[in-house]
Amino acid sequence: MILSFFDARQAPDFLMFSATHLFSLLLLPALVLALYLSRRLLRKKNTLRLAVRYGLITLLILCEASLNIWYFAEDVWDIRYTLPLELCTITLLLSILMLWTRKSWLYEFLWFAGIGGALQAFLTPNLAYGFPHFRFFQFFIAHSAIILAPLYMTWVEGYRPTWKSIGKTMVFLNVLALAVGLLNAAVGANYMFLLHKPDTPSVLDWLGPYPLYLLAEEGIALFLFVVMYGLFFALGDYIKKRRKAAGDTYQERA
Repeated sequence: MILSFFDARQAPDFLMFSATHLFSLLLLPALVLALYLSRRLLRKKNTLRLAVRYGLITLLILCEASLNIWYFAEDVWDIRYTLPLELCTITLLLSILMLWTRKSWLYEFLWFAGIGGALQAFLTPNLAYGFPHFRFFQFFIAHSAIILAPLYMTWVEGYRPTWKSIGKTMVFLNVLALAVGLLNAAVGANYMFLLHKPDTPSVLDWLGPYPLYLLAEEGIALFLFVVMYGLFFALGDYIKKRRKAAGDTYQERA
């Protein structure tokens, strides 16, 4: 039973939008809601705040470390497929660094690229192993933690991006893609799906052939980042401003 849990060659196939996939999709908003509802308590209780922060760091480290141990134990490590150069793996490693150092520039990037990339991975996972395999659990736990990390920094630590953060994130992503693309050419890999689409169904299937889907990704990413900033921050600022204006008007009339 334990061996089958880790076995790379005799594992159940992952089925998109199966019961276990849908359960994972439903569990994520429950975790996000729990973090949001506990935000004020975490701000007041330093011990709890540190426990959540370092708990996320530990969880992210365990996810990445256990994955690489599994690669070698199951003899599936391959320079073309298992280097930490997929966007979600990069954001996972940067999430560890962000939580540890609390650098604002890391937060700005991860608010957009981390949450956006991990959400897309949740909806259309590039995953060959289904429930109840080790990789199934590792995949969804890791991507949940990637999303929770910048949300924690926002709701508990009080960080927030700006409109300029969107431009910084787009530049960072393109520089990253250039560097990963050069490595892809050197080793014959396809990290970040820069040379062709993944074998499993994904959002990229709707974006046309290579290289058009790369250009479409740029537009979608920019649109998604604007929406993420607008809904989470700009809209809230606008509502607060209107309420303040209404309060000032009421006081003047009184």
